[in-house]
Order: sequence, then structure tokens, then C-alpha cells
Amino acid sequence: MLDDLDRRILRHLQADPEQSLPDLGDRLGLTASRLSRRLEKLRENGILLGQRAVIDWRALGYEVEVSLRITLDKTNSRAFDEFIPAAREIPEVLEIQTFLGQVDVRLSVIARDMPHYQQIYRAAILTLPHITDIEALMHVARIKSDEALPI
Repeated sequence: MLDDLDRRILRHLQADPEQSLPDLGDRLGLTASRLSRRLEKLRENGILLGQRAVIDWRALGYEVEVSLRITLDKTNSRAFDEFIPAAREIPEVLEIQTFLGQVDVRLSVIARDMPHYQQIYRAAILTLPHITDIEALMHVARIKSDEALPI
């Protein structure tokens, strides 16, 4: 699916996503127009999904991160369909993952401090539909957070 040039383009973008197209083209030995065509092909094929701003939420005053492992009522056939949209509405929920197994959903929740987390937990999380069990894991340190692929 990917040729060597596509892999090189993606490796360079992962290493420095803010570099300009002319600079990237120079590094790869490509004209800006050829590079643009390659990037467009990668987007059309759903490989390159776009660029995004990564915001350090701690710099904005959010000091608490909690991972909530949630088990839903599996006797209700609509449990996932009703839980997921409701969880998406909580602004402090940064990530929602679903699983096969005993734990059904994991929510990554941020808060300014513990009183703020308690408020979110009581007013928003506990009101989510179809929860049968919640396990909270307080984040202590992020050791590795890397989305770069070995291509």
C-alpha cells in the first residue's frame, strides 16, 4: 500500500509536523507540487488524517487526570448506544475507549483539582446511563505518550 517515498514522507511529518511544505520537499528531494500530490493521495486513502493542535491542559490549570474503568449493564441492549453519546457531552472527558471483556469503557477525565473532580464525578459521571461499576485510577505520571508509528 505504501511505497518507500510515502514512508519517508510520513516519517518526516511525524518527526516535525510543523515544517513547511517547501522545507519538507527539500529534505525529501521533491518539488512542492509533487509533495502536495503525494500528501493529497495519503489523505484520500485515509492514511494521513490531518494535523491537530496539541494543547497542554496542565498549562491551562488542569492538575488532575483520572482514568475511569466502567462496566455497563450488559442486560440492556441499548447500554452502549445511550452511554457513549452522554459521555461525549462531558467537556472534561478527553478520551473514550471501548473494550471487550469485563471492563466495557474507559474514560479519561481531567479536572482543575480534587474538588473539581468530585463535582464532575458526582454531577456528570454518576448520572451517565447504564453504569453497573466504576473503578477510578488516579494518574501519577505519564511515562510515554507517543503516536509516532515505526514506518
